[in-house]
Amino acid sequence: MTIDPTVSSTPFASIRELSEFAQEDEILFSMHSVFRIGEVRQIDKKNSLYEVDLTLTSDDDQQLRQLTDVIRREVTGSGWYRLGKLLLKIGQFDKAEELYMALLKQATDDSDRAHIYHQLGKVKWQQGQYEKEITFYEKTLEIERKTLPEDHPSLANIYNNIALAYNNMGDYSKALEFYEKAHQIKEKALPPNHPDLAMSYNNIGLVYNNMGDYSKAHEFYEKAHKIYEKALPPNHPSLAISYNNIGSVYNAMGDYSKALEFYEKAHKIREKALSPNYPDLAISYNNIGSVYDEMGDYSKALEFYEKARKIREKALPPNHPDLATSYNNIGLVYKEMGVCSKALEFYEKAHQIKKKALPPNHPSLATSYNNIGWVYRSSSDYPKALSFFEKALIIQQKSLPPNHPDTIDVISSIEYVKKKM
Repeated sequence: MTIDPTVSSTPFASIRELSEFAQEDEILFSMHSVFRIGEVRQIDKKNSLYEVDLTLTSDDDQQLRQLTDVIRREVTGSGWYRLGKLLLKIGQFDKAEELYMALLKQATDDSDRAHIYHQLGKVKWQQGQYEKEITFYEKTLEIERKTLPEDHPSLANIYNNIALAYNNMGDYSKALEFYEKAHQIKEKALPPNHPDLAMSYNNIGLVYNNMGDYSKAHEFYEKAHKIYEKALPPNHPSLAISYNNIGSVYNAMGDYSKALEFYEKAHKIREKALSPNYPDLAISYNNIGSVYDEMGDYSKALEFYEKARKIREKALPPNHPDLATSYNNIGLVYKEMGVCSKALEFYEKAHQIKKKALPPNHPSLATSYNNIGWVYRSSSDYPKALSFFEKALIIQQKSLPPNHPDTIDVISSIEYVKKKM
């Protein structure tokens, strides 16, 4: 723990002379003290003990003040409504849902109902229940369109969230349709460097990324990033998302050193801004693991994938798609290491979740079939491999563009297996 003795706005005092333990130099801090987290080191793997470097900040710490001011603005509202936003912000999604359902029963006018439906949609997004998420957003949209003009900024937010749900369900054409509706409204209503406009660019980039159009994805991610750098403090979580997305494009394009650079920038922000078990921190671990995986450093990849899995198992419901992603990635590493039995074990865990949580033609299900097919291919069980590859292709032909890299890979695998048979 590091303490600057010149810091006077955060009172502290040495109580060495009053301590029960004469050999310890004990410090008493005021109740509102805030510490900056430095290095985190694991000191006992068996008991999960960590040593954390902390540095005392002052009330006039500029970065702390900027971040606090932004977060305070993001959880505006009064009473129970503000509490609901705060619960969402800190990852207490089940408690937020319970609160909003209670508020919905008490709501007496449409404006309150519209807000509550919208917040319940956000809860369902965090829980991975995307069809229910869309249902709540559509209820919000139905109420708001009665009183608002078609180009009102509030409608843009609803369109944006509906698009996100479709994106998570793998319906990329619908996602792009709603993201562009939101973007058209925001371009008219907002100044050119507004963070919400950056979010719009970012989301359109995300769809192109999922469709395999990485140059278009990079174009929109960079537009978003330039705005975020001007509009937000350097440790804001949205800036972490921007770094993360640019990293994902470089990773997909095979530029792993650049991907790792951007993923680590995102991770540093999230470590400072988020609680240790917040799901977004797992995204960082997962993405860093994916780069090491692509680089062939499987022990490092497994280390980061396991960190992501542990957070997700604590923070998410058991059938959340992100947990399936973790199982899938761990299976992928075991496959690359030639441990086919472990690979199949984790691939099947992922597949069971996806079958419950996702619509039948979601591209992620195709990935699952493809991965299981690869295990059987590696084990020279070509009939089983062919069966799973063909299941993957059926989904990809319905949900992805014909020139998508994943579709091309599966077609190649089918041709290979048929030759071996």
